[in-house]
Amino acid sequence: MAVNKDTGLGFSTRMSHHGRAGAREHGFVNPPVHRGSTVLFPDCGSRKSAAAQRYEQVLTYGTAGGPTHHMLEDMVAEIEGGTRALIVGTGLAACMVPLFAFLKAGDHCLVPDSVYGPVRNLADGLMRGFGIETTYYDPMVDEAGMAALIRPNTKVVYTESPGSHTFELQDIPAIARAAHAAGAKVLMDNTWGFHTFQPFEHGVDVSIQALTKYAGGHSDVLLGSVTVNSPEDWHAVKGAATQLGQFASPDDCWLCLRGIRTLPVRLKQQAENGLAVARWLEERPEVLRLLHPALPSHPQHALFQRDFSGTCSLFGVVLQPRYSDGDAEAVVDALKLFGIGASWGGYESLALPTAPSISRTVTNPRDFGGPIIRLHIGLEDTEDLIADLAGAMDRLPR
Repeated sequence: MAVNKDTGLGFSTRMSHHGRAGAREHGFVNPPVHRGSTVLFPDCGSRKSAAAQRYEQVLTYGTAGGPTHHMLEDMVAEIEGGTRALIVGTGLAACMVPLFAFLKAGDHCLVPDSVYGPVRNLADGLMRGFGIETTYYDPMVDEAGMAALIRPNTKVVYTESPGSHTFELQDIPAIARAAHAAGAKVLMDNTWGFHTFQPFEHGVDVSIQALTKYAGGHSDVLLGSVTVNSPEDWHAVKGAATQLGQFASPDDCWLCLRGIRTLPVRLKQQAENGLAVARWLEERPEVLRLLHPALPSHPQHALFQRDFSGTCSLFGVVLQPRYSDGDAEAVVDALKLFGIGASWGGYESLALPTAPSISRTVTNPRDFGGPIIRLHIGLEDTEDLIADLAGAMDRLPR
C-alpha cells in the first residue's frame, strides 16, 4: 500500500476522500459541476486583487478555471507527487504546453526516438517552424550518452518511459542528472506510469499525463495534465497555457474526478489481468516475445523493478518473423472482445497492429524481430480474453 508521508493514508483511501467536502459533511457525496465564463466582483479593487493572483486557484475568468478544475488539479498533483497541476483539454495539449513554456526560437530539444507520434509531428512541424531544433535520441541512452548529446542551447530533454508502441524503458534518473548538469529541464510523458512511477522522486521537472486514459477510465473524456514541483516551473507552464488559450471543459473535469475515485481498483485489476494475458501469450508458438516491462523476459526488467511500484495493462506482442504485417492485422480482425482503437486506459480491451505506423529516425522498429500488436487489457474476465486471443492466433498459418 502506497502511504502518503504527510497524511499517513493509503492511495485508495486518498482517492476516495480527497477533493470533496468530507465524510462527515452534510450534503451530497460528490461536489457539483461549476460552469461559467463571466466572474463577477463586488468592486474594482476585488477584481484587481484577483488578477494579481492569476497563478493561484482564484476566480478571475472562466478560461482560468473554477472549483471543478481546482479539485481535479489537486487530485492529479496528489497522484503525481507534485505541488501544482494544470488541466488542459487533451493529452497532446499537455505535451505541447510545457514544450512551448521552456523553448523559444534558437533553442534545442532532445526527444526519444520512441516518442508518441503526435509529439514527433509537433517537433517536426510547429516547433521547427518557430525555429526550435529537435534531435531524436536512442531511448535507452545512458548518462554519458545523454551528456554527449546536450548542446549549449539545449533547454529541454523530453522523455517517455516506456516508449509508445515499443515499450523501451528509459533510465530517467541518469538522464535527469545529465540534463540538470547542463541546465536543461526534464519533461516526461508519464501516462503509462500514472501512480506507479513517481516522477519527481526520479529527477523529472514536469510530468505530463493524458487523463483521457486511466484517470477518466471510461473512454468518454478528453483531458490532459501538466504537473510540476516548483513555483518557477508552475509560473512557466501556467503562463504558457494562458497565452495559448488552453482550457478544459468543467464537465469533463467532473467526469475525470469521478473516474479517479475507482482508479486504484481499476489499476490493480487491469494490471493483474494484463500480466495473466501476457504470460499466456509468452507461451504461444506464434509469439516471438512480449514487450512488457513487468515481465522478467523484458531486457530492462531490472530497471522496471527499481523505479516502478506497479505495472500497466498496455503492452506489445511481437509475432514470429515468418508472419507479415497483414497476418498481424488478420489476428486483430479475428478478435471479438477486443476493440480496434488508438486510445487505452478505459475499462475495455483494445488491440492495434502498430509496426507499420511507427516512425523512427535513430532506431528501427523492425529490429524487434516481427510485426507488433499493441494490446490494452481491460476489466473483462481473463479466461474470455485468452480464449478470444487463442481463436485469433489459431488462424495464423503454421
